[in-house]
Amino acid sequence: MKKEDAGTCVILGGGGHACVLIDSLRAGGYVAPLAILDHDSARWGTELLGVRILGDDDLLPELAERGADCFVVGVGSTGDNRPRQRLFELGLSHNLRPLTIIHPSAVCSQWAILGPGSQVLPMSVVNARAQVGANVIVNSAAVIEHDCVLGDHAHVATGACLASTVQVGIGAHIGAGATVRQCINVGKWAIVGAGAVVVRDVLARTTVVGVPARPV
Repeated sequence: MKKEDAGTCVILGGGGHACVLIDSLRAGGYVAPLAILDHDSARWGTELLGVRILGDDDLLPELAERGADCFVVGVGSTGDNRPRQRLFELGLSHNLRPLTIIHPSAVCSQWAILGPGSQVLPMSVVNARAQVGANVIVNSAAVIEHDCVLGDHAHVATGACLASTVQVGIGAHIGAGATVRQCINVGKWAIVGAGAVVVRDVLARTTVVGVPARPV
């Protein structure tokens, strides 16, 4: 898998997830981000790991004029991935390219497919023939086994494990430490709670928790 030319990057969102992305950009030899944009005015004028938080999303056209040509979504999620989808679409609307990030400690098969703007973070695994959609987070130490398919804007949280041939719908969230058995379908915008063990299909827009996982 060939790493793309990073260009000059803007991070959309300046929370804890952005710290992991900054570290991944530097560790992977990507070009350092130009700036961070965040809606929280209390953060404007401060720095996050040496990167300046300039203001809110209204500055994006100005940064594009200053030479920014790509972006990353710096917002994580604990269930609702719609804010990440909105930021992704905002970056695209300004003709910026979504940057795909692979931390050097991650294991990503050359036979895997990563969508634009996907993030494969430290110590995670994406195995052969897995398909990861656009703007997907494969968080630290998560495992995406062979032949899994992850829809756009999904988030597989820290330490979660998808056994082979799992289908994860658009915008779905797999909580930290959760396990999804092979050949399971997780519907779009569904939420699998942290530590859950999923042994049956999860319907769209449904939250499941527990061992075995059951709808809330």
